[in-house]
Amino acid sequence: MQVVILAGGLGTRLSEETVAKPKPMVEVGGRPILWHLLRIYAAAGFNEFVIALGYKQEVVKDYFRSLYADRNDLLIDVGSGKMTVRPRQAEPFTDDWKLHLVDTGLDTKTGGRIRRLREFIGDETFLCTYGDGLAAIDIRELVGFHKSRGREATLTAVRPPARFGGLELDGDRVVTFVEKPQLSEGWINGGFFVFEPSIFDRIAGDETLLEHEPLAGLARDGQLSVFRHEGFWQPMDTLRDRRLLEDLWAHPAPPWVPSERAHVVR
Repeated sequence: MQVVILAGGLGTRLSEETVAKPKPMVEVGGRPILWHLLRIYAAAGFNEFVIALGYKQEVVKDYFRSLYADRNDLLIDVGSGKMTVRPRQAEPFTDDWKLHLVDTGLDTKTGGRIRRLREFIGDETFLCTYGDGLAAIDIRELVGFHKSRGREATLTAVRPPARFGGLELDGDRVVTFVEKPQLSEGWINGGFFVFEPSIFDRIAGDETLLEHEPLAGLARDGQLSVFRHEGFWQPMDTLRDRRLLEDLWAHPAPPWVPSERAHVVR
């Protein structure tokens, strides 16, 4: 099962970071958020990715083109140009990655980007998400849920994080203080979709937003399942969000990394 990553947007609310790079290449802990996202899927055994590129696509291509060489030692014969790679050590959950880096246009909308990938996906069920958010989500459980419902699509619903710290009060005394808790009420679209190939027929063209007619039509037709995720989910929409993810990465067990794997992710 292939994984589609929508990584072509401008990231205007992170303009300080995205002048020279696309939003999914903004770093958390010295690694692009896209790298962290791919690790979530790879840790669940999904290693083939179709990455829909647009704005500053060359930055993504250059990063992955050089990733193997940068991780290892090189012997270069300058006269002949011959290069020999001397591997240092294997890196769990990345060595098996297979990446299709696809230009889907600079101004193409989210639905249009998916439609442009039809030739790569074919007639198979596929996973899909945005290239700017992390979650402690069990991808295999999500796939199993989708298959058990038999509908065209599954959307992961999440509790949005509060913008400010949460307070529980008793008169003039603060009983508890939680920094940026997940809200206990309401659900929003958290990405992490599973789609049947029929989704392509619901997308008119490049100007189609996935979040408009395709998803609305699926819901109207009773073909959109919801997978409720109560755990950690965090988008990177602002510099404040990036700083939060940086702080979480500094912890021994970042919340989007399964604890038994945290020691091999750094």
